[in-house]
Amino acid sequence: MNNDINILLIDDNDTFRHALSLLLKEAGYHVDSAANADDGLKLTGSKNYKIVFVDYKLPDMNGIELLGKLKAENPALDVVIMTGHASLDKAVEAGRIGAYDFLEKPFEPNKILKLIEQIIHKSQSISAIDRTAYTFDFDGAPLSIIGKSPKMQKIFTLIDKIAPTESTVLILGESGTGKELVARAIHAKSRRARKPFIAMDCGSLVESLFESELFGHVKGSFTGAHATKHGAFELANKGTFFFDEIGNISLNVQVKILRAIQEKEIRRVGESSPIKVDVRVISATNSDLVQAVADGHFREDLYYRISVIPIKLPPLRDRKEDIPALVEHFIKKHNYRAGREILSVSDKALKALTEYYWPGNIRELENVIERAMVVEGSSTIGLNSLPAFIQTLGAEGGREIFSLADMEKRHIKKILGITNRNISKAAKLLEIDRKTLYKKIERYGL
Repeated sequence: MNNDINILLIDDNDTFRHALSLLLKEAGYHVDSAANADDGLKLTGSKNYKIVFVDYKLPDMNGIELLGKLKAENPALDVVIMTGHASLDKAVEAGRIGAYDFLEKPFEPNKILKLIEQIIHKSQSISAIDRTAYTFDFDGAPLSIIGKSPKMQKIFTLIDKIAPTESTVLILGESGTGKELVARAIHAKSRRARKPFIAMDCGSLVESLFESELFGHVKGSFTGAHATKHGAFELANKGTFFFDEIGNISLNVQVKILRAIQEKEIRRVGESSPIKVDVRVISATNSDLVQAVADGHFREDLYYRISVIPIKLPPLRDRKEDIPALVEHFIKKHNYRAGREILSVSDKALKALTEYYWPGNIRELENVIERAMVVEGSSTIGLNSLPAFIQTLGAEGGREIFSLADMEKRHIKKILGITNRNISKAAKLLEIDRKTLYKKIERYGL
């Protein structure tokens, strides 16, 4: 008997629904059924189902649309689409949205029983594994967000829940915490995964060019506009647009972004006719937008529009249990650059890496590991291969304590050295605008 497995059948063919329900009940499963999508959704809202079988052709909604709603409510739900008129396009679309399988009617009873056994076995195997990384495919390449800490596990769960929806997302976190990687994961797990993902660094463009880059322009609309240009927002049509450091956008452009999100249309610079666009917006910032709203630097209506679902990424110092896995990940990633195979990191080096405060977060950790792999002469990263300001933390009993301001000063000084005091490059690495960097240089006497 399978007394803990609840299965839901959603099919408008009474004869088929009753026959399949009887088969599964005889196999020991708890089975409920519905003749339409609306009744099926009501049932899933009141009971915890492990598997849902959905007919592709329902009177009030097709199976693909219902699949999207079911996965939005419960990303872990296993959904199987059934149809009497199978096609490759339907199967591909169902798989992209998250269907476990796509069955063509009629099918043998043993086939569906074996399929249920596979789903149950898969779920048991996954639950027995410690999920140390959130892996996804982006533009044909595998990417991973590393983290076994409880805080990152919550982030992984949240990504699964919000990715299938169309809601705007605001990713909050310090520089170097991986905000764009999370945005890419949301896009990759969404229904827009096969459409464009366009990112714009809002701190890298001067205001006079921002609107043209974002919305495009027509030929002759301003000096230098020698040809009509499609803007980044238009290029993201049917896909996802990522505003990186959205807090840097001027109030003048904020108004036009709000209109584009609300009305789903844009106007190129110099053009009067609107252009319809279908874009999901994900934004990120390392600044306090609530305070920016209070100070009059950010529109309140835009803030609420872009932050329907907020995600707060923890700084690396608050998830230090993830550092060993991150170090291993970066060693594998950069082995080809080291000129030799680096296999591990010494205990003292790992202790120092774990004790360090990491003001630059994951980006700083990756840079430190890549540098250590280049200077290390053996197959194991030793303490002496780490920067001097980290080495002291790996000594026996050594535990150097710095204030947050002192750590920021040290980090900015290091980045200025790496970039030979190129302010534009340093600001980009630090994920702040040049004006902010100049203020910090003045404050710390750098």
